[in-house]
Amino acid sequence: MSTMMRYTDAELERLLTNLESDSAERKESWSGDPPEKGRQAVCAFANDLPDHRQPGVLFVGAKDDGTLSHVRATDELLRTLADIKTDGQVLPPPTLLVEKRQLKGADLAVATVQPADAPPVRYRGRIWIRIGPRRGIATAQDERILNEKRRYSDLPFDAREWPLCRLGDLSRALFEEEYLPGAFAPEILAANDRTYEQRLAACKLIVAPDRPVPTVTGVLTLARNPREHLPCAYVQFLRFAGQTWSDPVIDEALCEGSLPTLVRRVDDKLDSHNRTSVDITSGSLEKRTSLYPRTALQQLVRNAVMHRTYEGTNAPARVSWFEDRVEVANPGGPFGGVTVENFAQPGVTDYRNPNVADAMRVLGLVQRFGIGIQTAQAELKRNGNPPAQFVVTPTHVTAIVRISPA
Repeated sequence: MSTMMRYTDAELERLLTNLESDSAERKESWSGDPPEKGRQAVCAFANDLPDHRQPGVLFVGAKDDGTLSHVRATDELLRTLADIKTDGQVLPPPTLLVEKRQLKGADLAVATVQPADAPPVRYRGRIWIRIGPRRGIATAQDERILNEKRRYSDLPFDAREWPLCRLGDLSRALFEEEYLPGAFAPEILAANDRTYEQRLAACKLIVAPDRPVPTVTGVLTLARNPREHLPCAYVQFLRFAGQTWSDPVIDEALCEGSLPTLVRRVDDKLDSHNRTSVDITSGSLEKRTSLYPRTALQQLVRNAVMHRTYEGTNAPARVSWFEDRVEVANPGGPFGGVTVENFAQPGVTDYRNPNVADAMRVLGLVQRFGIGIQTAQAELKRNGNPPAQFVVTPTHVTAIVRISPA
């Protein structure tokens, strides 16, 4: 489910007064007919037939012309509005945020409705949609469009086709020499009874043998230059001569390319700055200690590449190396069963990009799923570094690794 967007007061006031908007509906009160019409509006906003991909808003306490009716936004009214999500009349249950907001100097009850991930949504068995500034029942054609949106939305983003990339943009040599040996058992490869397109499709790197359009995973894994098709597909490396963002940058690199190339380039930058000391006096064997354990940094960077969002952003993953710490940040907050509260807890994992994760495993870039953070923490402890810290928001995750006090 997508993260709920919350409008600012200024945005709500614009929606309140824009009488032509198909993203807002107003009710003077919540007695008599309005509860029925309000539920129809919630259903229509959830279906998002115009494909705005923005929430719709139901205002209670405003007239049709946008002026206020001064109905009190009581706790009882807010609870009644929130019950729309759970009373079983609107199905699948809508994602709904109910608030008391002060607009134009008065309190209004505001219900913000997120577009459904899996339309069509029905209210008492009927599919309601927005037709300009009014509501209506969906036609057969409208329902077909909503069903197509559902089938498309049910696919994870990394499995969707990417028509901007062509089959010829993928590296066949990389696929056959590096990917296939990790994807199929030797006897399957030896049989050689599948075409190139059939094997790509079996790995979810194109849509289908008869529709050889690369998927997002295919672009990231095999494209000669993924950034031509997905501008966010790179890692920005910065090395600062100090401990703050305002200190001079003494090294920077834009690490890009297919997944194995990108990861190798980041590894090279990490290795070039990760000094190792050698102790030959305290024991019979020499003891080597790095500023940071290589495996820990690798795990955190590869986690960022695997779990970041590639949808709706041009932002890269970032590795920022300071004198006292390394920060690994990626766009895309917790996903699915992973929340801000349970992030990094052992055994709690989910995958925004399940096919990218599988490709990284096939390529040997990850060995096992779900243990990257625990592996990093164990390596940090072994090397004498403090545990990694995680700053987690709904839209970003940043891992902070600090230098050993010794």
